[in-house]
Amino acid sequence: MLKHKPSPMQNDIRAFSLIGWLKTTQKQWQRGMLLVFSDILGLAIAWQLADYLNGFYSPLPTGLIWWVWLDIPSLFWVFTIITLGFFFANHLYRMPADTQNYTKVARIITLVYCLFLLGSYFYNPVLDPPRSLFLSAWLASIAFVLGFRLTLTLIVRQFDRQAPPVKVFVIAPAGQINTLATLLKKRPHYVIVGAALSSTANTPATLAKIKRCGAMEVLVKDLPDTDLASSLYWQLRSSGISIRLMPSSKEMLYRRGLPEIFAGIPTLRVETPLLLCWDYRLKRWLDFLGAGFGLLLLTPFLIGVAIAIKLESPGAIFFRQKRVGLNGTIFRMWKFRTMVADAPALQQELETQNQMADGILFKIKEDPRITKVGSFLRRTSIDELPQLINVLLGQMSLVGPRPLPIRDVERFDSWHHIRHQVVPGISGLWQISGRSDLDDFNDAARLDLYYIDNWSLNLDLDILIETVRIVLFGKGAY
Repeated sequence: MLKHKPSPMQNDIRAFSLIGWLKTTQKQWQRGMLLVFSDILGLAIAWQLADYLNGFYSPLPTGLIWWVWLDIPSLFWVFTIITLGFFFANHLYRMPADTQNYTKVARIITLVYCLFLLGSYFYNPVLDPPRSLFLSAWLASIAFVLGFRLTLTLIVRQFDRQAPPVKVFVIAPAGQINTLATLLKKRPHYVIVGAALSSTANTPATLAKIKRCGAMEVLVKDLPDTDLASSLYWQLRSSGISIRLMPSSKEMLYRRGLPEIFAGIPTLRVETPLLLCWDYRLKRWLDFLGAGFGLLLLTPFLIGVAIAIKLESPGAIFFRQKRVGLNGTIFRMWKFRTMVADAPALQQELETQNQMADGILFKIKEDPRITKVGSFLRRTSIDELPQLINVLLGQMSLVGPRPLPIRDVERFDSWHHIRHQVVPGISGLWQISGRSDLDDFNDAARLDLYYIDNWSLNLDLDILIETVRIVLFGKGAY
């Protein structure tokens, strides 16, 4: 007698439980709807502002107004539906917020406006849509949508920091488990609930252990082969558990590739961008504009800080130290003075108290050279603001690997110097990844290399958002 065979869906590793999926995606849906509301509000304000500014001399032709709802013409609602559709198609409502692609948001809004101008011509060539209205609405839409998204991201990230710790299960080779566990224990928002060897990653016992301990994420390093990674991914996905693969340098390059079958072989094609170099030029323009606007806006505040420094202790207001920049070039980096005037001379006496395990960086949590005003400036990162001068001079960027003193660079291993192949920045990945928690420069250097390998305007913007959050809540600086 033949046994009843299970249905294909029961055998398929891609199958999932509908109830389990609804439970694990509830938080994502809530935050996704917040983003939708944020986008609609941003677009509505932009259109209302543009309509008000242009209503006196170039109103929207009546032929393009089919109905009015909430005192906003129909063209806006059609535009909004199409824009939100493009956003959904490009996965721009995924949360957590750090998966957002801000540059893609601006490109999609630009594309939709261009399509509307083209479509309005074919709809009725006689109508002459006011270009000033479309231009002001386009610029305002980008500004308000991005502004609201950035604000929402900042708020969501801070709420995430207050949430219960994320339960993490670690899968790694025997020699790496303790190292990863030590790193995770330094982060209060993660807690390790279990571990297993990479060679046992896809065994039923390991999968059962992951589910039994209530893991929310699985951190994986050095899986033996591709089919093992695929099976593990689908098994965890069906249970609503996220997986984080720690990539090698080669895998980080794969990240830029496009899936493509080549001569019957699955490959990833890494191609040259269409607008080669323009994204980097835009970054430098934004650096200069941001630094110039920042200095102009903050001048009264900076004068107040300078007076406070001068009143507390004798010495210069600014501290200008030689740092190593692009291609090993030496330049003087500006900071507000936060220590006593003879701090550099006193450092030799304090070298034995250095808390950095490898001795490359010099860091003491209770540094006796720091003044009272200086302690506040460091805690809030206000002491870094004069580096906007270095950005204007082209020596630094708003975002990039942190330029280090000559004393630190002289202790570098050879591979550490790769970070000098890009313009250094005021903030960077290792500044937002727990500045006070890093006690091994190799960890910081790897973050810098990840930044270089995966650089994009979107990554820069994401780092700036997290920098603002850290500065506002004083986490990780001393």
